[in-house]
Amino acid sequence: MPQFQYTVRDSTGNVRTGTSDAESMDILKRRLSEQGFQVADVKQTARGKKKTEGGGFGKVKLKDLSIFCRQFSTMIDAGVSLVRALDVLGEQTENPKLKRILREIQTEVESGQTLSKAMQRYPRVFNNLFIGLIRAGEVGGVLEEALQRLSHFLEKDMELKRKVKAALTYPAIVVVVAILIVLGLCTFIVPKFIELFRDLGVKELPWMTQFLVDFSDFLKTRWYIGLAMVAIGWLAIKYFGTTRVGRRVIDRMKLKVPVFGKLGHRIALARFSRTLSTLLVSGVPILQALETVAGTVGNEIIAEAIMNARARIREGDKINEPLLKSKMFPPMVVHMISIGEESGALDQMLSKVAEFYEGEVESALASLTSAIEPIMIVFLGVCVGFIVIAMFLPLISVIQNLTGGGEEKGEK
Repeated sequence: MPQFQYTVRDSTGNVRTGTSDAESMDILKRRLSEQGFQVADVKQTARGKKKTEGGGFGKVKLKDLSIFCRQFSTMIDAGVSLVRALDVLGEQTENPKLKRILREIQTEVESGQTLSKAMQRYPRVFNNLFIGLIRAGEVGGVLEEALQRLSHFLEKDMELKRKVKAALTYPAIVVVVAILIVLGLCTFIVPKFIELFRDLGVKELPWMTQFLVDFSDFLKTRWYIGLAMVAIGWLAIKYFGTTRVGRRVIDRMKLKVPVFGKLGHRIALARFSRTLSTLLVSGVPILQALETVAGTVGNEIIAEAIMNARARIREGDKINEPLLKSKMFPPMVVHMISIGEESGALDQMLSKVAEFYEGEVESALASLTSAIEPIMIVFLGVCVGFIVIAMFLPLISVIQNLTGGGEEKGEK
């Protein structure tokens, strides 16, 4: 978890400084404001930056983490010591980065460090949810149960991502193929037609053909300008997304994009429900659980609504009212949460909400795939058809002129 250094003023006007771990700078600012402080400055410490780097090449996949959690849980449940279990898991894992990290964690645990504290050094591998559940398992003496819940959560998250990826793979392939076909035609075929038109003495081209000719010339002679514009645009959006205002604007636009906005919203709701349910059933306090969920939900607008709900709960209110006022959570979700809160089965209700929205996402992805296929085919046909028509219009004009000229000579 990143570490930040802060400077605040208390109610008497005195300046205080300190350091604290938090999921993000914004979450730490909200936490300090809730405690009655006026935040003057917050910045990430050098140690915090070093810790967030993660180090090393490669990537630890969700599948690797899920297998690690399930095997770790089995070994702990069988009475194997923590250090011995880490040693065995480090030896048998096939992921080189995870192998190195487990060996370093084993060394930390052997020196007296807790497992959750040792894992905090690798936030790119073990996120806030992971650390929170491990810490809850350690405090409650049910580490094997926490690991089992983690494994189940990771499997559900992996399944959801796999479905989304599978649904978007086909449209992505069609778009890439369409772009390559258009670039190939404009780069190699169109110039040959242009030479043919010159040989035939065509001086005035139809607007479709002229547009295609200009586009072909641009690709052949000034392609670097287009590439530079794409690169600058991508970097500008990426930099804008690193700012607080930029993240809010981009995340709000994501929620309002036709079709995909609703899909992304459902995915965020499913992740919110599943994550919060997993944390609560593991014994994590609701204030800490909501803070963790806000850092992992993946949308700044929804995260802000969650943190506002957390602030209201801290003042003694119920969770359902601020969620309903945010308009980010449908009435069905809010009422289910309210019923769960009143009956003392909030984690179970959240699990049901997660299952409902995961089913909604699956249905939406199936419908989206069925709708996108003909749209992509029509899109590809329009692109190729435009090029074909633009190239043959001058030839038709030439043939008509030749035919008309031949008929005039015959009349004479």
